[in-house]
Amino acid sequence: MSAETITPDSEHKSLAERLPQPARDYALLARFDRPIGWWLLFWPCAWGIWLAGAGVQWELVAWFLLGSIAMRSAGCVYNDIVDRDLDKSVARTANRPIASGRVSRRAAWIWLLVLCAVGLVVLLQLRWEAQLVALGSLALVAAYPFMKRITWWPQAWLGLVFTWGALVGWTALRGDNLGVMFALYAGAFFWCMGYDTIYALQDREDDALVGIKSSALRLGGKVKPGVGLLYAAAVALWALAFWMLRGDWIALLALVPAALHLGWQVVTLDASDPANPLTRFRSNRYAGALVAAACFVVGNAGG
Repeated sequence: MSAETITPDSEHKSLAERLPQPARDYALLARFDRPIGWWLLFWPCAWGIWLAGAGVQWELVAWFLLGSIAMRSAGCVYNDIVDRDLDKSVARTANRPIASGRVSRRAAWIWLLVLCAVGLVVLLQLRWEAQLVALGSLALVAAYPFMKRITWWPQAWLGLVFTWGALVGWTALRGDNLGVMFALYAGAFFWCMGYDTIYALQDREDDALVGIKSSALRLGGKVKPGVGLLYAAAVALWALAFWMLRGDWIALLALVPAALHLGWQVVTLDASDPANPLTRFRSNRYAGALVAAACFVVGNAGG
């Protein structure tokens, strides 16, 4: 497989790599070869929906899944437009379609608008309160690609952006118990900071050379305890959300599987092995699923 067919950190055997050119380049630009991104965007949406306690809500969940795929892809296209020069300087991203010149900026902007149109269709399926909350994230999304140039903690900004779905999912169904919603969102924020710090371990050397900032660089040799603290804060805040909703210690047991999984990530994290951080990062699709199951059980338990 040539370097031009698939990005270095993409998932092999994807449908994207089987597409003919130039369709393959647009699929790679939208990261269709890397579904982990839309899983991470989707799970907080599902948390908000299922903790709200209105049952499975399959139709609403499906709309949020479609919206997560479309908007994560749109965000990647926008990020690559902004970062095209930086991407040329980083080994892992140098072959991305815009950085390599295989997709023009004009074509990328058109592709971005197409993906946003899909997101708009999803937005229109929600009640107006959830629509307003969703639109409230746009300024944060637009600013995100510039954060790595400004702060050592761009992962914190991503935490605000990438977990916004917890707020939208909750307000799609109810407008009360906002403390529960915000505790859930705050936990998602620290979870995102943790897993994106793990992800940033892959680029530490290149980032340092070209002047890109990240929490992985800032933490230096203390990445493992740093991620451990971020994950601990996430679990504590999710527990707070459950407690505020139910006031029952037994409800907190629903978080044990997710807490154990996050603990495994930290204990087994090895920054010296290039494959290790990517594997731990991708495993957060399962962490998200475990939290989703906990939210469904606690949100929809009788009594």
